[in-house]
This record gives sequence, C-alpha cells and structure tokens, in this order.
Amino acid sequence: MTTPASPYKVIGSRPLRPDGVDKVTGRAIYGADVRLPGMLYGKVLRSPHAHARIVAIDVSAALALRGVRAVVTAQDMPTIGDKIADLGESTVNLRYTSNNLLAHDKVLYYGHAVAAVAAENIHIAEEALALIKVEYAVLPHVLDGKAAMAPDAPILLDDLRTNELGKRGDRPTNVAEHFRHQRGDLAKGFAEADVIVERTFHTATVHQGYIEPQNATALWNEDDQVLVWCSTQGAFSVQEQLAELLQIPISRVTVTPTEIGGGFGGKINVYLEPLAALLSRKAGHRPVKLVMTRAEVLAATGPTSGSHIRVKMGARRDGVITAAEAELIYEAGAYPGSPVGAGSGVIFAPYRLDNVQVDGYDVVVNRPKAAAYRAPGGTNAVFAAETVVDELAEKLSLDPIDFRLRNAVREGDRRVDGPEYKRIGFIETLEAARNHPHYTAPLTGKHRGRGVAAGFWFNWGGKSSATATVNADGAVNLIEGSTDIGGSRASIAMQLAETLGIPYEDIRPQVAGTASVGYNDVTGGSRTTFGTGWAVYEVGNKLLAEMRQRAAEYWDAPVESVTVANGVFTHNGDAMTFRELASKLDVPVTASASVHPQSYGPGFGVHIVDVEVDVETGKVSILRYTAAQDVGRAIHPSYVEGQLQGGAAQGIGWALNEEYVYDDQGRLLNASLLDYRMPTALDLPMIDTVLVEVHNPGHPYGVRGVGEVPIVPPAAAVANAIYHAIGVRMTELPMSPARIIAAIEKSRSGLG
Repeated sequence: MTTPASPYKVIGSRPLRPDGVDKVTGRAIYGADVRLPGMLYGKVLRSPHAHARIVAIDVSAALALRGVRAVVTAQDMPTIGDKIADLGESTVNLRYTSNNLLAHDKVLYYGHAVAAVAAENIHIAEEALALIKVEYAVLPHVLDGKAAMAPDAPILLDDLRTNELGKRGDRPTNVAEHFRHQRGDLAKGFAEADVIVERTFHTATVHQGYIEPQNATALWNEDDQVLVWCSTQGAFSVQEQLAELLQIPISRVTVTPTEIGGGFGGKINVYLEPLAALLSRKAGHRPVKLVMTRAEVLAATGPTSGSHIRVKMGARRDGVITAAEAELIYEAGAYPGSPVGAGSGVIFAPYRLDNVQVDGYDVVVNRPKAAAYRAPGGTNAVFAAETVVDELAEKLSLDPIDFRLRNAVREGDRRVDGPEYKRIGFIETLEAARNHPHYTAPLTGKHRGRGVAAGFWFNWGGKSSATATVNADGAVNLIEGSTDIGGSRASIAMQLAETLGIPYEDIRPQVAGTASVGYNDVTGGSRTTFGTGWAVYEVGNKLLAEMRQRAAEYWDAPVESVTVANGVFTHNGDAMTFRELASKLDVPVTASASVHPQSYGPGFGVHIVDVEVDVETGKVSILRYTAAQDVGRAIHPSYVEGQLQGGAAQGIGWALNEEYVYDDQGRLLNASLLDYRMPTALDLPMIDTVLVEVHNPGHPYGVRGVGEVPIVPPAAAVANAIYHAIGVRMTELPMSPARIIAAIEKSRSGLG
C-alpha cells in the first residue's frame, strides 16, 4: 500500500527500546531475581485429584521440620463475601478467587492449591510438603462443558445457580450464566437464504505459554505494611486484589512490578502474592519468595476456555448473508468467568447482519479457573464462524475475500451485542489482503491449500496516569505505571516526545509501582499505547503550557505572546529550544495527568496462509503467512509488526498442536513444554505483515490497539487452508496429525 507522508517526526520511526540494553546484558530485574535480607522460600502443596472433598489437613509434621518457618491453609484466609472485582480484561468473584488461592472445603481441579510452606531454603520447603497430611474424599469429576450441563453431571459448586437470561435459577447447576443477543427475524432470514451451512465445533483448553513462570516476593512488615514484588500485567490490580482478599486497607499494600517475561492475559489474576504475604506474616515478618515450576504454571494457573460452538449461517445467491445463529458453550474451569461474553461479541463482528441470534453459556468444569488469553474467547468463536463463512463462499462460487467484502461492516453498523461502529478499517484491510501478492501467487503442489480468515477485537481504553519532570539538560523523566510487555515504554515515550517536539532520546521512561505513580489499569486488552499514550499526551501539553509561562517570565512578556512549535519557543523574533529553556529554569517543571479515554476504536485483521498436508502422517506445514490489520497509527512500526507476528504464531500453535490432555482421573498429562507442544522458529516461516493505517479519530495520534486482533484469525485461516489442501473440513482444535488422519479416513469411508 502507498502510505502518505507522515506529519510526525518521532511517531512512525523505529528507535531503540529504552530497556533493551538491560535485557540483553542480563541487568534487568525479573521477579525471580528479587533478593531481600532474611528471605524465606516457599512452595505450594497441590491437589492430586480433580474433584474431592477435604476431610482433614494435618500440618504438624511439616511445622516440626527443622528450617520450616510457616505453613498456611485456607483457615488463614479471611472470610470473603460475593464481591465482584474488575480486573480490566476480566471480572472476578473475590470469594471464588479466595477459594482458588487455597482450597477451602473442596478441591476442584488437579493442581488446586491446598497449603503453602515457607522455609529457610527451597529444598526444606519441598520436603515439608511431603509431610503435610491431607485426607480427601474423592468425588466424580467432569472435564467437558457439554457434559457438565447434563442433569446428572457432578455439581462443582453447591451454591451456584444459573443466571438464565437475567433471572436466577433455583436448582444447583454447573451453568453459571446463559445470555442471548438477538436482532431481526431469524426464521425469516433463513427462509430467504439460498444456501445454509450449519456446523458444530470443539476447541481444547490451551495456555498462554509465557516464558517466565508466576512469581511473587512479599514482606508483611511489623507495622502491617505489605510490600510485594511480582511479575504482573498490572501492579494496581494486584494491589486491589490483595487488599480485598487479605481484608486490609489498600493504602497498606505497595506493589512493585518487576520486568515481565510475557503474560498475554495470564498474569492479571493473583496466585502466589497473597500466599507469600500470609506466609511472611506468619513467619515473623520475614520476606517470602514463591516461584512456580512450569508444571505448576500449566496445571494451576488460568488457561483459556475449551469450547463447544454451533454456527448456522445463510446467504442469498448474490452473496448477501441473510441470517446467522450461534451457540457458544465455554468452559470456565472450576469457577464462573469464562470469556464467553467476549466470544459472543467477536463471533459475527465483521459482518452486517439484519437477522442474528447468539446464545452464550458459561459452564464450570474440573479444570483450572480460566483466565484471559489474548483476545479472550475470540479465537474459539472465529474458528467456528470463519470456517462457515468460507464454506458459504465456496457453495456460492465466490472469492472468499469478495464474499467478505459484500458483507463487511462499516461506520454506522451495529454489532450483534449492540454497540455502533465508528470509524473502522475492515474494508480497507480486506482490500489490502486481496491486493497483496500472496493472495494471487501461484500455489502448486499436491495437498497444498490457501486459506483466509478475518478477525475482530473490541480494544479498550482503561484508566492511565503519568508524571513527567523536565531536567536542567532538557531531558524529561517520565514515570508511568503500565507494565511493558511488548515495547510500550518506547511507544509511550515516543508520544511524549512528539507532543513536546523534542527527540525521543531525550525521554527517560520508567515503569513504577503503586507508590510512585497514579492509578493505571492493567496492560491488557490492547489499551496501553492508546490509554497511557493519551495520558502522556496530556502531560506533554501541560509541560508545554508551564514552559511557555517560564519563557514569558524570562522574556518579561505576556504568555499569550509566546508560541511553541516543534520544541522551539518564540517571542518577537527571539527563540529558545526546549533544551535551552530548561537550562534557565530556577524552579523544576513537573506535570501529571490521569485519563479514562473511551473512544478506543476496535480493530480488524485479515490473514492469508498457505499450508501443505502430509496425508500419510497428518502433519501440517505452514508454507507462507501474511497478516493484514488496521492498526490506526503505527507509533513504532517494528513493535506493531512484532505484535502481528507474535499473535499469528500463537494462533498457529492453537490451531495445530496445543491442548491440555487429561487422563480418566482428571490428571493433567502434559504439564511440561516437552509435552505441551508450542511452535518454535523451526515450525514457522517469516510472517509477512501489512499495516493498514485507518486513523482512530478518538485519539490525538490516531492510535488503536493492535495486540489482541492477530491471534483471532489464524485457527480459522489454517482450517480453511487445510480444507483447500485435502478437501476435508476440520471442526476441532487442535488440528493435530492424529485428527487430520482421522478426518481423512472418515472422509474416505463416506462418513465425513
């Protein structure tokens, strides 16, 4: 695409990230690097059963072991009522969160925490776990969402009742909620269709797969101040959860975020922080560090939901979709709160639909409590919907992108869940994909196919704060509270530099904790470059206003007569650069801003993939991959490209290999990276990116979030490519070699 000349000097460039040197030299401090004087080391005892009642716990032998300083169980947790906390990308019931931290009367999944130990070293702590005696009464378990909805299914939570279309049920159930979005006349829409496709889909539980395990170090001081260092996507979220779960004033909790080795939504909920704090208090106010093993991460933190989805769509011969219907059953894990709500908003979001109905079900099962994972719920939903869209296009003999263009949403259209689109770039993104050389390149060879899929994510604004101070040499110290996962320190600093009209290198950004900066929501939902970027834009304007005042005082002139442009202050023929003026300040210039912007602007992506299928082994090879996306304004294009590539890679792993495998006792069998198969560089080609810049009018620099969208289309695109390679529609994720072979055999036998 031809991109017009940029009006900006800093935005759109590709400078080095400010944290780069520390990270490549090993100086960056991650959670596992935290060391405090007198620190103890903790371990967590976890359930070997998927579902069991806790009859008794005896910790006396563990406490008697030399070197053990504290043991905590659910009895040490305060009693929590049914209070809902907003964590940004998700909401949680704090009573359920407390029960998830340490099982109270029942364990609800393999790996559920039962007790925690603090000792002088990690080896003593591990030895102590073996001395804790837990008597279990094993109960029947259920791992599958549809099975959990059956009338005779084992009940996980005795007090759970279905919120059925806004009304509370009166019987024990595993269905936490059933909701519906609808518009138009569904029966009429299907009656008008010339072609109807209906299919059911199943997706397995998958994990975010971040490199760094969960960790936390806590010191509960003698003055009842609780200090926490941890790897988190939001220090303020951890602070809020700790205050509520431990029933202490929020002002007594200070959270310092360390560098983070990935999160993708999985490091928003707390798992270790409250346990470390309780152990610290019980161990005589000594600091306690807890670090998960990889097996604990997979077995006991929040993966995303497995799902069962039914999609039915109809279209006329002219290619217009007349009706769409979907039923989404999402597995929430042990406690309510799957991303089925988000999935229901994503599933048909790219298309103009007059007649549509979506039913969503949030269902508890004996698996770890689900957590957010990059565009939570979106990949599942779009795998189903875009497979059906591809089949409709084929039956109508229409090019798959042309079919999508005929039905594409534009400004003024409404999603099925209600909101009206403002300025969006879906049509431009479809056209960019259609015009890309990949789409028309010859694809020759046996069992090769090309697939296309579109995806959507809402994006989010959230609350952000930032503070900046001008130094005497003209450099600006920037303090912000948004965890930097994908280079946001750089993109935020770039927006401040652009606002001030000074070089990017003159901004000194720092991510601070809860004691050093105003409130910031989590880094998640693709909000940070947008929301915290808006905060520093406001900070920059305040700094310029104050600097204008200082310049006016220096020139002994009315402030109205002083102008500033591109970092240069002028008055009546005199001029000073930002740096020159800073050197003349006798009083420091500081500015702060807190914002809660609402016009975040959703994002759309269109992915193209070529695959080759080995029909003897079922192995799928990715030959070529292109991701096009409306990115608003690409502040730092390299990081935007990295987001598209990373999301595509994760989506390909979800499509082809990743899944939780349990035995018939509900025990996780593949809790290691040897057995939980994520793609590596050897599995993927270079992923091409196309940045479509349709500016978001709701942001001073046109920013829209980019990080969530790219994980949404890959599974569907790969499924469509597999179909065009071997003529078999895949309806289950992952599309592993065994499932590919089974589908081929079923097709050959005439059963497919």
